[in-house]
Amino acid sequence: MGLPLVPGYQGKDQSIDNLIGEAERIGFPVIVKAAAGGGGRGMKVLRSREEARELIESAQREAQSAFGSPIVFLEKYLERAKHIEFQVFADCTGRAVHLNERECSVQRRHQKIIEEAMSPSLTLELRQKMGEAACLIVEAANYRGAGTVEFLFQDGQFYLLEVNTRLQVEHPVTELVMGVDLVKAQIRTAENEAVFPEHQIRAARGHSIECRIYAEDPELGGVPSTGRIGHVHWPEGPGRRFDYGFDPNDEVTPFYDSMIAKVIVWDETRPRAIQKMLRVLDESVIFGVKTNIPLLKKIINHPEFVAGTMTTRFMDQHFPGPVKREKKTGEEQWIKEALRKIPKGLSVATSTGGGGSSPFHTPWRGI
Repeated sequence: MGLPLVPGYQGKDQSIDNLIGEAERIGFPVIVKAAAGGGGRGMKVLRSREEARELIESAQREAQSAFGSPIVFLEKYLERAKHIEFQVFADCTGRAVHLNERECSVQRRHQKIIEEAMSPSLTLELRQKMGEAACLIVEAANYRGAGTVEFLFQDGQFYLLEVNTRLQVEHPVTELVMGVDLVKAQIRTAENEAVFPEHQIRAARGHSIECRIYAEDPELGGVPSTGRIGHVHWPEGPGRRFDYGFDPNDEVTPFYDSMIAKVIVWDETRPRAIQKMLRVLDESVIFGVKTNIPLLKKIINHPEFVAGTMTTRFMDQHFPGPVKREKKTGEEQWIKEALRKIPKGLSVATSTGGGGSSPFHTPWRGI
């Protein structure tokens, strides 16, 4: 199809010596990826021949453990690339459409943290070319349903990365700017209905940002935080969406991915969406486990993020280690002091149920 591809190797010979030789042919740095899955597992960056053997073996072990297959492939590692993906959909007519792109460059250990629709980096011409390429791939494969065509974008050039044949975690940002329900569209496609007739394709409106909430301790560099979830408060409001799979008293275990929620906002412009996301994160409350909310606020406030120039190296360059503890807000400080005053063995409901002198709203009052 003539699409630009990142130089790489996807051969059957999985011997370490052959993979090292292919990495040298491609030219360091090279990234090793698990062929049977994603999510950042089984990925290692090789920067020299000396470290290649150990890292390839490590990637193969991780791939085997996570996906049941040790097979890996190699790609040239682009140091200054953006990760941009196009949401595509092919209904029962065989016609594929794209619903514009998402910016997914803010990643840690190759796992996405923040996604946006749309990317602040694409011109109208580039958006059209990449969207057409995405649809071409889907139609050539006779694909049906929702999918994502992912690209790396560097120095004005885009390269095909991969195709995900599923609805991805970050689909809400596309839904909010395009005014579609992708889950409903998949159900209608399964019922053999035409979903996106030509006259129904809508133009994008506004800007949307999604933050993934992880149960982890940012002060310890992202170590998973496990335990029972206590009180949870999501600040509902216009242009705000909260997708979550945990409720109070549920337990976060070490056996699964540590993502517990997604916070999504929409507003007329990207600067307004950034302001709204910061406020929503400030007002979101999760007791019982540590979360990455302090890290998310620092990322969104960073000048490079605000300018929209971040690349996939953003986290390595600006947030490689632990995040310093922030000062508590007035409400958080009051709650902490109130808890300290509760006599041992006395329940929170008994000690605060009679109405306290807090100047803030507290979820415990009157329980």
